[in-house]
Amino acid sequence: MTDTTPGFAPLPQAFFLRDAVAVARDLVGATLCVRGVSGRIVETEAYRQDDAASHSFQGPTRRNAAMFGPAGCAYVYRSYGLHWCLNVVCVEGEAVLLRALEPLAGKEIMAQRRGQMPVRQLCAGPGRLSQALGISPDDNFQSFDRPDFFLSGAEHIADIVQGPRIGISRATALDWRFGLKGSPYLSRRF
Repeated sequence: MTDTTPGFAPLPQAFFLRDAVAVARDLVGATLCVRGVSGRIVETEAYRQDDAASHSFQGPTRRNAAMFGPAGCAYVYRSYGLHWCLNVVCVEGEAVLLRALEPLAGKEIMAQRRGQMPVRQLCAGPGRLSQALGISPDDNFQSFDRPDFFLSGAEHIADIVQGPRIGISRATALDWRFGLKGSPYLSRRF
């Protein structure tokens, strides 16, 4: 496979074949590249099958089928009937929601998709992130190892903060939200 973004190589499937909490933490600082646009992941949330807030909690359905698919593939769903959200599948029934990115390449394209706003707001939140990257239902089940759709490991170990997840009403006490300390690109401060 040839890489279309110099300096980046896709993470191996083994990286994703782990507990979602570990993967969520380790994805902070990684780079996501989608069809010519890219960003550094600055915020994630973990969801496990034994977690009442997870879409997989009640088992496989048509909507959450990707969560039971291969590790390292995308799980895309619509939130509140408005926004697409992008997740990375880990072990069976577990996924990591990508909450925020620091835009790196293709900022002009992101701005066209999102409207004119400060760069720090282009990908600050899962709906904004997906809109800026052009994520659609067609990306559901897609593997993150394609030349135009991949995750690349962090260049260095990130200084990470941890806290409760956002926008859920169940399992609210779990500190499974991870972020890059001091990043101005977070969806919400910790």
